[in-house]
Amino acid sequence: MIAWIGAEVRRIGRTALWSWEGWCAAWGSEKSLRQWTLANALSIAAALALDLSGAERALVIGFGLLVLLAELLNTAIEEVVDFISPGIDPRAKKAKDCGSAAVAVAAIAAGAVWLSVLVG
Repeated sequence: MIAWIGAEVRRIGRTALWSWEGWCAAWGSEKSLRQWTLANALSIAAALALDLSGAERALVIGFGLLVLLAELLNTAIEEVVDFISPGIDPRAKKAKDCGSAAVAVAAIAAGAVWLSVLVG
């Protein structure tokens, strides 16, 4: 049992390291990730400064994090597509455009949460 716990702790540590390396790689190359991170920092600051319930804060912060998730997935899609298809191909364009659309949908959802919290 102790050996299993040690192995799981090491696995979680490696997973955390790989996640951090992915974040740093995306941060270094993706201006959009840096912009969405700034938007999230401002959003979180506003959520903490305003008189919101815990659930409202959780929704605002959670949906902001979903935007970052979508941006990271979009970055991954773009990297893979560019690696596999360095030339112009309509399927590559479609994949990249769909990834971008996913970020837009997540951002609209986050905006809708803010609008609901502020108006509702």
